[in-house]
Amino acid sequence: MSQKFILNDFENSSKQLEELINNNKEKLDKLLLQKNKTYNNFCVPYQLMQEELEVFTTPIFHIDSVQNSELSQKVYSECLPILSVYGTKLSQNEELFSTIKDIKSSEQDSLNIEQNKVLENEIRDFKLGGCGLSDDIKKQLEDINLELGELSKDFSQNLLDATNSWEMICTEDDVKELPQSDKNSAKFEDDKGIVKYKFTLQMPSYISYITYGNNRSKREDIYKAYCTRAPQNEDLIEKILSLKTKKAKLLGFTSYSAYSIESKMASKEEDVVDFLEKLASFSKQKAKEELNEVLSLAKKLDNLDDMQSYDLAYYSERLKQEQYSIDEEYYKPYFEQDSVVNGLFEFLYKLFNIKFTQIQEDSWNEKVKIFEIHEENKYIGKIFLDLEARTEKRGGAWMHNWHNKYNINNNIQTPSAFVVCNFPASSIDQESLLRHSDVVTLFHEMGHALHHLLSKVNEPFVSGINGVAWDTVEFPSQFLEYFSYEKEVLKIFAKHYKTKEVLDDEAINKLIKARNFQSALSTIRQVEFALFDFKLYQSAKTKQEVQDLLDDIRNKYSVLTPPSYNKFQNGFSHIFAGGYSAGYYSYKWAEVLSADAFYLFKQDGVFNTSLAKSYKNIILGLGGSKDMNQLYLSFAKREAKVESLLKIDDIIS
Repeated sequence: MSQKFILNDFENSSKQLEELINNNKEKLDKLLLQKNKTYNNFCVPYQLMQEELEVFTTPIFHIDSVQNSELSQKVYSECLPILSVYGTKLSQNEELFSTIKDIKSSEQDSLNIEQNKVLENEIRDFKLGGCGLSDDIKKQLEDINLELGELSKDFSQNLLDATNSWEMICTEDDVKELPQSDKNSAKFEDDKGIVKYKFTLQMPSYISYITYGNNRSKREDIYKAYCTRAPQNEDLIEKILSLKTKKAKLLGFTSYSAYSIESKMASKEEDVVDFLEKLASFSKQKAKEELNEVLSLAKKLDNLDDMQSYDLAYYSERLKQEQYSIDEEYYKPYFEQDSVVNGLFEFLYKLFNIKFTQIQEDSWNEKVKIFEIHEENKYIGKIFLDLEARTEKRGGAWMHNWHNKYNINNNIQTPSAFVVCNFPASSIDQESLLRHSDVVTLFHEMGHALHHLLSKVNEPFVSGINGVAWDTVEFPSQFLEYFSYEKEVLKIFAKHYKTKEVLDDEAINKLIKARNFQSALSTIRQVEFALFDFKLYQSAKTKQEVQDLLDDIRNKYSVLTPPSYNKFQNGFSHIFAGGYSAGYYSYKWAEVLSADAFYLFKQDGVFNTSLAKSYKNIILGLGGSKDMNQLYLSFAKREAKVESLLKIDDIIS
């Protein structure tokens, strides 16, 4: 199957999708008519037909995220209900459910681990889809899924439109403290030839001004615009919560949170809440101490007595510079985008013995770079990197799997994936110079990609990231992040883009020391997000109840209360337009695994090839074929400890 990114007749994708789905329905009918159904003559072709559908639909939804337009929105809107109805009906197909249960019952002793895991997951997911329930309930679930798909799309589109519709014009006096490269990116001449600076709500631009903008009024303007985006999403949130609660109760769960963790590593709702509250209890006192340092500096520098949320990043950056002399402008030339990407690949070659080779192919944008991956001189997959910010591109960073790796009945396919970021855009006159936080983001998303691309699993339904519990899927990404702070790794690629001089040891040591700058404040913030998400989905909420819950959590855990106009929830796309509903805790849950694993490398050497091989073969290679608690025990020879995360973040000693 071709892995070239080609969208033939994109405008008519919905028609092609209907044809493909009709073909799949016919194939399934024929498979179900077989008298002696086995894993080999039923489950294998069933997986392959689903794989074909995923390969077709992924680029359609991908384009709407990275090259958004009226056409992409139209195509997305046409395809979404078709796919939703098909998926819902498939998940409620009693004959299919019964067949898979029968195969599991009759063949489980003769099937391998991967094959049995496919069947276990399918049986669980059929139950979660409504199998065994009445036709009336199934119809209700179908309608709910359809409406949720539309609401999710609308939520995301509202956010993108709001992000792109706002701008702030500044004068030279407003940008005196910005790094020169940020000023260059924002600089323009008005119709009178006067030099001015434009800032937007796209992440590189927003971060630039909220961090370095010396005009407090302007900082508040951009902060307020950012945290009040898409107010119409407030109504969508109420509908989403109501529908997800109704869906969970139709399926026999007390709440959507209970439904959510049914397929996760966490076994009980109480385990999630207890875990998050434990992190908060360890972190809050240190977070207060970290905030007091900022308050003291703001008082000393500007006699500021009323610290606000829009001041925190600005004075935190000045504190960071005072404590560690971290000057972003000094570091940026050492993190030119191409140098970082090539250095990351060199690091991965040293650690995992995998080689990336750039190839020239057409894709969705001229800035996209495409690489083939080889392991021991054997081609194993392909990765597409789309790293620069554009107005038609959704904010944030993510990895998305496209093709899944498999080898069944001499039917072989190699995996492919997209990595998308929003780094400063390059031009003829301006290189894309990254902050170190951007470097960390790239390592994070590449960790996800490797989890998918280095799979050794032969069954597509549990290959790569497929079948991996949602609260452990962040483990490989967060694990790889830690290496972006290691001196041996940084020296591979932190080279001045003009002089090629390697970043000096003193500067690297400052970055490493600064890694845990305000780590407790960061932990508290993530705990707030995670508790808000999880408790929100424990019962349906009105708009006011949503706000009350958020306020209550902030009162308990936050050390700096945001202004009342802050409507963070309206932009929380992870849980309202992404896959993290009642699952945002997964970041911290998985971070325990990643921190614990990284400690093993710190003890035995960053480039410990034996340990790296074990990690590659077990954690990355076995993907969703086994539960992560089993895989981690096999890799580390012990269970992961929460204390490892708290120690690595310097919250406890």
